[in-house]
Amino acid sequence: MHIMDCTLRDGANVVGTGFSTELTKLMIEGLLDSHIHIIEMGHCTGLGSVKAGGKACPVTDEEYLDVIEPYADKGEIGMFQTAAYADSELIALAASKGLKFLRVGANAGDGKTAEKAVKMVRDAGLEAKYSLMKAYVVTPDELAEEAKMLESFGVQALTIMDSAGYMMPEDAAEYTRKVVDAVSIPVGFHGHSNLGLAMANAQAAERAGASFIDCGLMGMARSAGNITTEGAVALFRREGKAQEYDFYKLLRFIDEKLMPAMEREGYHNPIKPLDLVLGYSGCHSSFVGAFRGVAAAAGVNVYELIIETSKINQKNPSKDLMEEVAVTLK
Repeated sequence: MHIMDCTLRDGANVVGTGFSTELTKLMIEGLLDSHIHIIEMGHCTGLGSVKAGGKACPVTDEEYLDVIEPYADKGEIGMFQTAAYADSELIALAASKGLKFLRVGANAGDGKTAEKAVKMVRDAGLEAKYSLMKAYVVTPDELAEEAKMLESFGVQALTIMDSAGYMMPEDAAEYTRKVVDAVSIPVGFHGHSNLGLAMANAQAAERAGASFIDCGLMGMARSAGNITTEGAVALFRREGKAQEYDFYKLLRFIDEKLMPAMEREGYHNPIKPLDLVLGYSGCHSSFVGAFRGVAAAAGVNVYELIIETSKINQKNPSKDLMEEVAVTLK
């Protein structure tokens, strides 16, 4: 199970249409340092949107591609590509700058209109991913048939998008199961939080066969937000998965760099790293003060101390136990 981070694309909706080059670099570096290597970035509606008459962005496609270039060999960095906006010149430029993929997108049921865009992407030597947007507007069986058609066009990975946060876990599971059974390429899930079910839907989709989950740092995305990157890592680590990601580096990056930067942009993290760690570990918030004191005195990471101590005693961890665990962490 892999994390595909979409903060720098879908998350750009929280600031307008695209993040500044400074925030783009900050997030790319934070993600790569946490071993999250699959990253979608750029204008929120994709490569070529402005050229096609879409909403203006403070950073041009060409400038975003220049930002990517130094990181191109360090991860799998790509952009979204609205099918109707596919432009062969821009796609060729993207390939020349080291972009790894373009994720072509169209509403479910409209896949036939994307054949030309998929061909452009493949002809440029890029991986052609595909987003089945608003997947719930067709039945699971209809989506599976469309997925087969898209695979025949040359699509190399498919994403089922719950674009309005409409699905419930049983829906996410059924759509995923039907599409996975219909194709031989990887299938992912992209969920929104409008009903507060994004994380549950991610879990249901993964259990039904999704091999990657779209996420956003601090949930940043259109409307009520996405499955959170850090939350997905925590959730799947609880199940013994997602071990390749550096959970503590990710949380430190959010605490020390991303939250302060985004607060200056007017965005506030709905679930801060400490609260996530409490849910991950089963530690009651009444013990946080004691954990902070012991961690500071011992010079250890308070989140790691909470998690490792809670493995021994979730109910009533003593200061002595915290200190004993702190010694092992040092």
